[in-house]
Amino acid sequence: ERPWVCKPVMAAPPPSAPGGPEPAPPPLQYSLLLQHLVGDKRQPRVWDPAAFGGIPCPPKSEEQKMVERVMESCPFKAALACVGGFVLGGAFGIFTAGIDTNVGFDPKDPYRTPTAKEVLKDMGQRGISYAKNFAIVGAMFSCTECVVESYRGKSDWKNSVISGCITGGAIGFRAGLKAGVIGCGGFAAFSAAVDYYLR
Repeated sequence: ERPWVCKPVMAAPPPSAPGGPEPAPPPLQYSLLLQHLVGDKRQPRVWDPAAFGGIPCPPKSEEQKMVERVMESCPFKAALACVGGFVLGGAFGIFTAGIDTNVGFDPKDPYRTPTAKEVLKDMGQRGISYAKNFAIVGAMFSCTECVVESYRGKSDWKNSVISGCITGGAIGFRAGLKAGVIGCGGFAAFSAAVDYYLR
């Protein structure tokens, strides 16, 4: 006889007469145990992180849900990318102006040494120019990616490639069809590389 074979549940013996010896309890059967573990008699357990040593998470209020919806919206992402692009572009413009030897150069008098005021003015102008361009590109890319992701219902590398192609094509299309195609391909490849590196 194999010990692991489930045996049928035996009916409980009839109760003994009053004053007599109590009958022995029936042996525990595997089928009864399984009913309490995975069967119909299983009691649902309330998930409480505090019981396992975790931090309890209270339910979110309506204000928190509203803030999350605002932060996940496309306008907020576009505005955040615009601000980030403006700061990054300004810093990049000042950096490139600082290492450029033509900053403050006067073509009428090539031998004149530019003053510190003229150099700082040129650095500020280049920084503002780069900051505007980076802000526009960042806002366009972020807004396009959010729209594409909402339309596709997926979050993968294809969203970055599609939005990069649209953004690069829109920027390059001002210089012609060929420049738009090159901008689309180049920006899409750059977006795919950045997305692959970040993921």
